[in-house]
Amino acid sequence: MRPIRIGVVEDDPAACQRVLDYLNQYQDEQGEEFVVSAFDDGQAIVDSYSPVYDILLLDIEMKKMSGLDAARRIRERDQGVIIIFITAAPQYAISGYQVRALSYLLKPVPYFAFSQEIKRSIDQIKEQGYASMLVESGGKQTRLELSQITYIESIRHTIVIHTSEGKISISSTLKELESQLEGQDFYRSNSCYLVNLRHVTAVEDQDCLMSGGERLRISRPRKKGFLAALTDYVGTGA
Repeated sequence: MRPIRIGVVEDDPAACQRVLDYLNQYQDEQGEEFVVSAFDDGQAIVDSYSPVYDILLLDIEMKKMSGLDAARRIRERDQGVIIIFITAAPQYAISGYQVRALSYLLKPVPYFAFSQEIKRSIDQIKEQGYASMLVESGGKQTRLELSQITYIESIRHTIVIHTSEGKISISSTLKELESQLEGQDFYRSNSCYLVNLRHVTAVEDQDCLMSGGERLRISRPRKKGFLAALTDYVGTGA
């Protein structure tokens, strides 16, 4: 699995360093790999926020922008990131439901409680697998929910990701994306298309019909494997 990306937002330097030390200790003990970014205020992460994080550890009471306000702004751009509040003020717990926080840790945070929440977060990320993917288009990074992707098309040297919300063009190859999405119910129907089996509504002759009304060609050498993969997908009740 790729490294877990974690953002730490804490305006107390000593408290921030404690969290960073805990994360290093967890990596050493559990063999995980983290990429960690630290911010000294909610405003600092919101101003430059891009949906690249798996977990955010947010202090609540900060000078410029509170953790709750930062979480509300972040949720407008990123529905998938796991949010954990670290606070000395337990009265804020109810407000966290508004931003779908996973949990709260009360300061001073003991390492055992911290490690349990990090484990719970990582288990959730691994259970979801690549339920979302990060793509870069036009200099901007976007997190796409896999369920929203209808199919991926190769046009010359460009990859076009067709989603329920529109199209996104990226620089990649179908081979790379096929490898990245292995085990996520995508199947290569021919040299041009990587199809999300969730969105296949029917197969007619050499075409698969998609939920958006498209007809995508299935090459003859791939048809048997495509039908088998579709049958397995339907059979799982996914």
